Amino acid sequence: MKKNAFYAQSGGVTSVINASASAVILEAKKFSQIGKVYAGKNGILGALREELIDTSKESKKFIESLQYRPGGVFGSCRYKLKEIDENLSEYERLIEVFKAHNIGYFFYNGGNDSADTALKISQISNKLNYPLQCIAIPKTVDNDLAVTDCCPGFGSVAKYVVTSTIEAALDVESMHESSTKVFILEVMGRHAGWIAGSSCLAKNSHPGAPHIILLPEVSFHQTKFLAKVKQIVKKNGFCVIVASEGVKDSKGKFLAESDSKDAFGHSQLGGVAPRLADLINKKLKLKNHWAVADYLQRSATHLSSGVDRAHAYEVGKKAVEYAVEGLNGVMPVIKRKSSTPYKWEVIPAPLTKIANVEKKLPAGFITKDGFGMTKKAHGYFQPLIEGKIEEVKNINYQAGKMQMASKKLKAWR
Repeated sequence: MKKNAFYAQSGGVTSVINASASAVILEAKKFSQIGKVYAGKNGILGALREELIDTSKESKKFIESLQYRPGGVFGSCRYKLKEIDENLSEYERLIEVFKAHNIGYFFYNGGNDSADTALKISQISNKLNYPLQCIAIPKTVDNDLAVTDCCPGFGSVAKYVVTSTIEAALDVESMHESSTKVFILEVMGRHAGWIAGSSCLAKNSHPGAPHIILLPEVSFHQTKFLAKVKQIVKKNGFCVIVASEGVKDSKGKFLAESDSKDAFGHSQLGGVAPRLADLINKKLKLKNHWAVADYLQRSATHLSSGVDRAHAYEVGKKAVEYAVEGLNGVMPVIKRKSSTPYKWEVIPAPLTKIANVEKKLPAGFITKDGFGMTKKAHGYFQPLIEGKIEEVKNINYQAGKMQMASKKLKAWR
């Protein structure tokens, strides 16, 4: 008997997450066991609210076009399910919705918290005796998922940061004689410095920036930092810095921590770049500029990596294959077979080894002074930013029909 599938996007989106969505929907059509693919409107909230987008109403052309569309086409969310023993009603509601719409396949496309959600749902479906194949699909620009060599979304944001660092450095080099001496680029990365670290590839280009990389894995020491900036400006005439938003002091406190929290209880970060700029102004009296890449780095499809897009599509495709094979509570992960030439494959990994585990930069990737990346790091990052995408002839993205399945249950509160 055919079973329908549920797909949803979760957490911060990327420039390639829709490639995974496209793969899931197109691949599902190849299997007679799968009926319709419903997409949750705004992530797992779409399941709880019984807001299910019927993707069968969309044209094949539209679904294929998603491979080149940034953002999350079906809407994403930051919503953390309670622990099973704290609030079983949320899980009972999910199973109730799945039963009502004959859903036997669950695909959740996200990062650490999303892997945890998929694991919990696979566990509760067994507990409530409802057959459901639960597959988490990797996605996070932070590149901090365990087991997988890299995460879809990361290669593209790395390419954006590398390109931006080179271009900003050339700008500052042009102006430093009589104007800006220091430029600071703030990038994402709360606890892991993969994005900031990837900027090291910009050093392959003239003028050899960034000169300083600040990482969450290395405690920030004001005196050492200021001395390094002063030294570089004296030598080169200017200094380019790439700083992770999650830079911490020696006591483990974020330099840019604010008082507010997000839906998962994470501290909101208030901007490390302006704080560093203020410090340089006061202590070194050097004119500087700063920029925060913010959403631009994760939505820049015009600079996305071809390798990253291929990763995103393949993990979506494999997720469907794994579900049909009867796998449950797993994630399709990327295994690197070689870096030169770059070769990779996708294999299944249990969510018990991935959920709530954060992968940080290895010590062997960080130089002894803590301000740069080693040759080993360069070798890891380089293949992930390679490959161009097809030219986007029409940048006027279409909304899609987004037709909802008829509701069969009472409203969820």
